[in-house]
Parts: sequence; structure tokens; C-alpha cells
Amino acid sequence: MPRQGRIMKAVDVKKNDEVQVIAGKDRGKRGRVVNVLPRENRVMVEGVARAKRHLPVRPTARGGQTGGIILKELFIDLSNVMLVCKECGKPTRVGHRIDGDVKVRICRRCEAEL
Repeated sequence: MPRQGRIMKAVDVKKNDEVQVIAGKDRGKRGRVVNVLPRENRVMVEGVARAKRHLPVRPTARGGQTGGIILKELFIDLSNVMLVCKECGKPTRVGHRIDGDVKVRICRRCEAEL
């Protein structure tokens, strides 16, 4: 018997959008969206939700050594971020308008196109 698929909601946040974190340990931080996973409802934001990863020292083919501690960005839930309007510079909800044949995202505060 086939599994019932989950209905996927459309995601209004796209790659390279500026967002502000509204919940969690990084609340208030702003950053650029690096990656979006619509099926998992997750988003990766530059400079937010960073974790330290310890890399072992391993010799490379040319004789150099790699390793150390790096900061890696993690995915956070999509509900914890809000899109920042380019015009008013404030976090806003996303609305939609149809201009001719094109559906565009708009700011709910100032009605500007996002």
C-alpha cells in the first residue's frame, strides 16, 4: 500500500533573501539565506545557528596537514525567521499580488515588491 504524501506548503523565503531570526538563541540576528529545504521546512542563514566542528589532523596528498575547529552553519526552522523588506528595512509577513501573468511577493507593511 503506498504511503500518503504530505501536502507541502509553498515557501515564501528564497535563496539570497535577507531574513531576521524571531525565535531561538540567535533571536534578532539578520542574515542572508544560504539554503532552503522546503520539504523539511528548514532554512540555513549566514551567521546564524553556528556549531563548532572538530576536524582531525590528516596529512594531504601534498604533505600538508588539515584539521582544527571550524564553525558550521546549521539549518533552523522556517517558522523562526521573517523576511526583511528591502524598502522599509523591517521584518514583515509576505503577501502576494498578481501583476499581469506574474505572481509577485509583497511586503505587508508598505506594499513594496520583495
